[in-house]
Amino acid sequence: MSNKDRLIYLPLGGAGEIGMNAYVYGYGPADQERLIVVDLGVTFPDMDTTPGVDLIMADTAWLAENSGRIDAIFITHAHEDHVGALGHLWPQLKAPVYARAFTAALATLKMEEKGNPLDVIKVVKPRPDIVEAGPFRVQFVPVSHSIPESSALVIDTPAGRIVHTGDFKLDGTPIVGEPFNPEEWHAIAKEGDGVKVLTCDSTNVFSPLPGRSEATLAEPLTELIAGLDGMVVATTFASNVARLKTLAEAGRAAGRSVCMLGRAMKKMITAAVETGVLTDFPPIIQPEEAVEVSRQNLMLIVTGSQGERRAASAQLARGKYLGLEMKEGDTFLFSSKTIPGNERGVIRVMNAYSEMGVDVVDDRNGLYHVSGHANRPDLEAVHDLLRPKILLPMHGEHRHLREHCKIGIAKGIAAELATNGTMVNLTGDEPEIVEYIEAGRTYLDGAVLIGAMDGVVRDRIRMGLNGHVLATLILDEDDQPLGEVWVETMGLSELTKSGQPLVDLIEADLNEYFDKAADKVLRDDDKVEEAVKRIVRQVAMEEIGKKPEVTVVTSRLVAE
Repeated sequence: MSNKDRLIYLPLGGAGEIGMNAYVYGYGPADQERLIVVDLGVTFPDMDTTPGVDLIMADTAWLAENSGRIDAIFITHAHEDHVGALGHLWPQLKAPVYARAFTAALATLKMEEKGNPLDVIKVVKPRPDIVEAGPFRVQFVPVSHSIPESSALVIDTPAGRIVHTGDFKLDGTPIVGEPFNPEEWHAIAKEGDGVKVLTCDSTNVFSPLPGRSEATLAEPLTELIAGLDGMVVATTFASNVARLKTLAEAGRAAGRSVCMLGRAMKKMITAAVETGVLTDFPPIIQPEEAVEVSRQNLMLIVTGSQGERRAASAQLARGKYLGLEMKEGDTFLFSSKTIPGNERGVIRVMNAYSEMGVDVVDDRNGLYHVSGHANRPDLEAVHDLLRPKILLPMHGEHRHLREHCKIGIAKGIAAELATNGTMVNLTGDEPEIVEYIEAGRTYLDGAVLIGAMDGVVRDRIRMGLNGHVLATLILDEDDQPLGEVWVETMGLSELTKSGQPLVDLIEADLNEYFDKAADKVLRDDDKVEEAVKRIVRQVAMEEIGKKPEVTVVTSRLVAE
């Protein structure tokens, strides 16, 4: 290792939030480091802050500027917040993509959807196999999580060993996928000079009890479903193949035919079967067959655990879906946790079912769902097992990262709270913040990518809050008004508080102004626009209490 070389870490997403994971490691001379990217995920919009936006992903402008230095992209697992942006952002980065078979199958679909080359995706086997990418030697280490073939990364560099946990939990019996193997992790901790840096999942740092195994759900779910009358409908995360299997087996044990509704679930099951992750999923029937099955002998497993409006659970809550409908005496089960921010959508679905007379069972008592992330005691166990010199909390909101740092420091580990855009030098014994990179967000808005600061969504919010007025003015060859100004409104009350048409009042004030306007105003498009906006907003504020967005169209006739 040259004295001039350094090892850096730069989160671009996922550090200071849960979702949109994108992390960068670099090694080499300052500002010339060779780079690898770990995960390219998405987060989801909401109507309050990002109306009309389809997906949100990290701003990769810095990576795009340095794309010639990127040696590889590694995807730890197939959750949307880790792989969902791959198809959209890969054209800016153009590096080979490494993932295990199940993840690679879903990553391939992402790339195919966007017309990207598929041969850049390389299927990797787990440790001891090694991927060499520039100065990095990377191994995929199986960990248990809520989706098959999740992996931590062991990243060996000339400056020391990094362990990037990805999303994980300590589960010895995960139903589908590999168990957490302590022996392998002891070996990782002992090899060479040990672990220099632990970049670690922080999601459940505030959960004080040890995490529970996926296997603990089989008995309570089986008991619940066996004791129910009417049709049973259950929802969970589409990617949780183990839970889908447990639910299907519980339904079959109760003598019910099982039908699955939702493309996302079917896609996951297909990928799991094709890659050999899943070999013994219970038989399921198609919706057209399910219509013929008596209600007490039928169980549906559906998408929409987060209240998504277009998912199967919400469709059923609104009435018939694919010929199936819920009725009084049926039961709907949420075998899932509501992600913060999704409460309103979930409650809307729950209330719709309640109005139908459907019994709703959620997970308030912890019986029917377990988290896919390590709780506080489990995180401490991993700290003790790996004994890293440096701790970098990731995958968490600011409060999660801060609490995780406190745990590490209490154990004598040098910890750094590095949120998105914070470049950390890891070369020495202590982490050192060396630079702040602009780490904004990129929006998928319909079919195009836009920057969060481009003003598109800001203008949309303003129009949504305040309405819009279009004012059109024609000026003749002598820069005098030709006819009257006319106005169209959108998203505003037609009548004012006095009962008069708003458009008439705005037009009257505008025409009165332009009848007397000075020539120097009428000759200047900017002054015309400024005057129109001022008058429109003034009238609207006085008459309806709103200050709308205003578009002014000024047309000038030119002498032949």
